[in-house]
Parts: sequence; structure tokens; C-alpha cells
Amino acid sequence: MFKIRKAVPSDAPVIFNLIKKLAVYEKLENDVITSVEELQQNIFTNNFAKVLMAEENGKPVGFALYFYNFSTFVGKPGLYLEDLFVEPEHRGKGYGKSLLIELAKIAEAENCGRFEWSVLDWNTPSIEFYKALGAKPMDEWTVFRLDKKGISDLAGK
Repeated sequence: MFKIRKAVPSDAPVIFNLIKKLAVYEKLENDVITSVEELQQNIFTNNFAKVLMAEENGKPVGFALYFYNFSTFVGKPGLYLEDLFVEPEHRGKGYGKSLLIELAKIAEAENCGRFEWSVLDWNTPSIEFYKALGAKPMDEWTVFRLDKKGISDLAGK
């Protein structure tokens, strides 16, 4: 039995473990510097992000972490999917698609003008999956990032 539900504060350790597994899959395990406590604070107290939990027979098998941004061109909020992950042994059952459908329903209910996410260039299975759902790659855009040190440097500290 599969279900999707909104995460609650007691899910923070599970979310953290799924994030670590996602990082291994993406070959970015050294980039995970957060903690259960920081996730608890920033997701459930500060409400910077929201999480959907995917469960099979009451056991967490995946998650989707998202937040809202804003499009000046569209003049509406957008839903940004930061991370989507389903445990490898549970892939191919439609769970990832179910999470995306639930997020699309949330975006529609919130009158979002866009629903966006990023995918690593090498992740061909995910790219093909997203294209099959009707998503379009934004090939003409390049993502830029400042890490914590870069932010401090730019801020002049």
C-alpha cells in the first residue's frame, strides 16, 4: 500500500537519511553538511521548505522537498522542487511520478505560474522521465551558485 503525506517534525531524521542517500546517488555525499536539528529548525519551525513523504506499507521510501519562489515575468509564485528521491529498490513502481503529480496539484491549488526543478546533466534516466511527463529542459539557462564562503566574500566580511 502506497501513500503520500505531508512531513511532520518527527520525520526530520528520516528526511536527513533520505537526503544522504540522494547525495550518494548524485555522487555528492561530501556536500551534505546539514544536520537533523538544522532540518527540523528550517523546515518545521522557520517553514523555509515543505516536504512530502512517500510511504509503502507505512515505511518511508522517498520524499520531495519543495519551496515557493516568485516569477517577475509571470507575476505569480512558482513551486520549486529542490529534491525528489525514491529508494532504488522502490523505483519503477510509479512513486516518483506520484510525488510529481501531488506537487503539480499543490502548484495548481496555490495558483503557481511555474513548477520547476533542476537535474544533473549526467542523470539521463531522470531527464528522460521528466521529458516523458511533458517537462521541458531550460537549456539556455545556466545555474550560478555562491556557497557560504562566497556569500561572505561578496557581502564583504
